[in-house]
Amino acid sequence: MARSTEAGRTRVGKPGTVRPGTPRILNSPGNIVLQRGKGIVRWPVDTRRVRRWTIAALEMPVSLVVRLVDEPEALALNRQWGGRDAACNVLTFAYGPAGQAEALADVVVCLPVVERECGERRIGLAAHLAHLVVHGVLHAQGYTHDDDEAALRMESREASILARFGFASPYPDGS
Repeated sequence: MARSTEAGRTRVGKPGTVRPGTPRILNSPGNIVLQRGKGIVRWPVDTRRVRRWTIAALEMPVSLVVRLVDEPEALALNRQWGGRDAACNVLTFAYGPAGQAEALADVVVCLPVVERECGERRIGLAAHLAHLVVHGVLHAQGYTHDDDEAALRMESREASILARFGFASPYPDGS
């Protein structure tokens, strides 16, 4: 990662976290499924807000699962697919080649990590969760932060989307 302050990672072509039977309808401008993993009893914000944040970040048709998980699930996923021995705040599993006409992905957000970061950084839960959902959805569509130019492009897009919901830019320079 060049500049991103987030620990999120993107993996291409790895098995997803989707429950069996979850609909995957391609050619839809917004097939968005929200899931809660084991140990997550409820969404910390209204799911309609999560859908709006997701839709705001879309630039192409999508079949997408946004899954809220606990630390053991996030840790297992990051160990297996990210090669890291820590639960990070967001993981994106993008399927298919970059630049395709539609996105197919899973965005996995670890609620305990997000809540801990909110306390450490003194930021609101809704603002941080919105940022991570937008961040993951942008990764699903091919955005990266692998070099400074790509990071600036992604951060600028994130800040623009978040501003539409009244959230400040999560980046120190205001990207």
